[in-house]
Amino acid sequence: MVTTDDIKRLREETGAGVMDSKRALEEAAGDFEKARELIRAHGIAAAAKRADRTTSEGLVESYIHGAGRIGALVEIQCETDFVARTDTFKELARDVAMHIAAMHPLALVAEDVPADAPGKPEDQALLTQSFIKDNSQTIGELVQAAIGQTGENIRIARFSRFELGS
Repeated sequence: MVTTDDIKRLREETGAGVMDSKRALEEAAGDFEKARELIRAHGIAAAAKRADRTTSEGLVESYIHGAGRIGALVEIQCETDFVARTDTFKELARDVAMHIAAMHPLALVAEDVPADAPGKPEDQALLTQSFIKDNSQTIGELVQAAIGQTGENIRIARFSRFELGS
């Protein structure tokens, strides 16, 4: 039997809604790992359904590192200003800006990475890079998770990275 404490714990860990958490725990027979995976899979499916929605709101986030020697700007868009003001959205923007400063992606997607770039294009593209705070997911998967939590389409529109002396 699934308790309210179990639902609360899963909800806090994943950011999913109460009913989604309850359904996932019931389907997983109380197994938290399986329930987390079900919520993640549901979020990816929901994100695919929202992919064609217009994103005309959002924010530009900055991150400065190394005593002002490295900086990054990222524009992340969503459907409504309500979601743009949520902690989930702001945290996503901050994490992506920090990732850009640390990992120096050359393009948003692998197809846009210059042909003469070193290494594999997937390693140089922002959306396919492993997230620096959690190597088990890519930046693209991080965005998909935020889409699942907010219920809106979210996309990284553009980014720029600056480094003193380069």
